[in-house]
Amino acid sequence: MYHHRLVSNLRPGPSGNDVVKLHAVARLMLGRSFKNIQSSWVKEGPKLAQYLLSAGANDVGGTLMNESISTSAGAQYGQLIQPRELRRFIRDAGRTPAQRNTKYAVLKVFEGHSDELEPLDSIKDADAQFGSYRKLTASADFRFVRKQK
Repeated sequence: MYHHRLVSNLRPGPSGNDVVKLHAVARLMLGRSFKNIQSSWVKEGPKLAQYLLSAGANDVGGTLMNESISTSAGAQYGQLIQPRELRRFIRDAGRTPAQRNTKYAVLKVFEGHSDELEPLDSIKDADAQFGSYRKLTASADFRFVRKQK
């Protein structure tokens, strides 16, 4: 709506302060009903997602490879964050990283600072390994073309 100027006086998105307030108020209002509130590094970037762990969030989105839903909506960070880096920024926020499944059952807790390498930690070029959403959408090879009658 912002990019196509469909609504006047519309900002391109929330400010960083708006995002922090949203997570903090969500924790206050939903705390008993919703145990887990996620900060999204895909949408907010790693630094703000890390900060949100001190403003109401208690979960960070996963590693993701070539995420396209948030990226297509304008998010800038959706290609890949390596598991080791994700655990580092969670620790730097004073939290203990844990791996969970989609139902929030804890699968593994990463105590201390020793980390084993996982296959995703060795990826050097995520675009080359997984493809690039931005390159794909810019390519004419996959554009719909209406055939002439």
